[in-house]
Amino acid sequence: MSNVQQSFNAGQTQGQTQAKTEQVIQSTKDAANAARDKAENATQSAQESAQQGQEQTAGFLQQTGAQVKGMAQGAVESVKNTLGMNESK
Repeated sequence: MSNVQQSFNAGQTQGQTQAKTEQVIQSTKDAANAARDKAENATQSAQESAQQGQEQTAGFLQQTGAQVKGMAQGAVESVKNTLGMNESK
């Protein structure tokens, strides 16, 4: 094999190696970007779920508070009636 042919083959191999390296780098960047996007989506979803949970909890507590208040008022009226302290109109 002549020196010219060896130099040609070496250059060709170097070019192929460089192209393959660039492909691997790009593939790695693409995978990293996809992972980042997936993490961002998961974070957004978790935040939305937490917000929804807080809203549901607040509504439940408000409803429960209203029920307890109503029961307490009913108990007060019952005690007043039992003691004869209820105002008759």
